[in-house]
Amino acid sequence: MADVLRYAGQAFFFLIFAVIVGAFADWPRYQHFPADEALIKVSFSHNTERKVACRKRTREELQKLPPNMRAQMSCPRERLPMTVEMEVDGKLLYQNTVAPSGFSKDGASRVYERIPVKAGSHRVVVRMRDSAREEGFDYVLDEQVDLVPAQVLLVDFRQENKSFFAK
Repeated sequence: MADVLRYAGQAFFFLIFAVIVGAFADWPRYQHFPADEALIKVSFSHNTERKVACRKRTREELQKLPPNMRAQMSCPRERLPMTVEMEVDGKLLYQNTVAPSGFSKDGASRVYERIPVKAGSHRVVVRMRDSAREEGFDYVLDEQVDLVPAQVLLVDFRQENKSFFAK
């Protein structure tokens, strides 16, 4: 009799535990983003131009260096910062100047930004400057997109083509 009560008690507590786990598995409901919104993600990594251009060393400079350090070209490692702007329907939603990564500031500059927008038709303009120019931009994406609710539009930069794309 004691075994029957013990097994019945265990079954009762397992049933209560299963009901609690089942309730929390479906409640509270999680909504990734509102039903009438879409998301634009700007995400890329890019190597900008060098801060100082490479130059050819003179014969005298090469003679002063140890034999294993006699490279013809002297190329400082540091790179320029990258400036990125994003407009949606003429409204500036993102603007940032990103420093190059690494201790020597010689790595890629990385951008990752999530921008929620209302679903519908939008004009998306993304601009990037990776050179020493003071005004204007080196690369521009200007595209009309139709976003449905819960859609994610990715804006990326392709090193091979030197251009933006939206997908």
